[in-house]
Amino acid sequence: MNLAPNLPDDPTLHLLIQLLHEELGLPERKTISLTTSINFDLGCNGADAQHLIETLEEHFAIDFVDYDSYRYFHPEGYDVFLKRKAKGRGKKEPLTIGMLYRAIKDQRWDTRELEGL
Repeated sequence: MNLAPNLPDDPTLHLLIQLLHEELGLPERKTISLTTSINFDLGCNGADAQHLIETLEEHFAIDFVDYDSYRYFHPEGYDVFLKRKAKGRGKKEPLTIGMLYRAIKDQRWDTRELEGL
């Protein structure tokens, strides 16, 4: 695994990176940074995404106040050719390592804050 040189040298971030590596298998040749997206860059979706969020909640006691998995991930068995999508659920937003790191530090998921809306 290749970590970006500007990553914070923080025990919490080290634990997060370790957990992501165990759960998703971080790629060896891709540089991992706070802007690396779990869904787009690492291809996490469906049941894997659900399991990852549950694991993060257990390990770091994050309160997922307004977390909406459909905002970031396609459900298991997602059909890209499906013409009818739930209103406002077609385009996915990136969920980055930086967002997860900040949620862990704050111990809560606040979409507006994490996405900078």
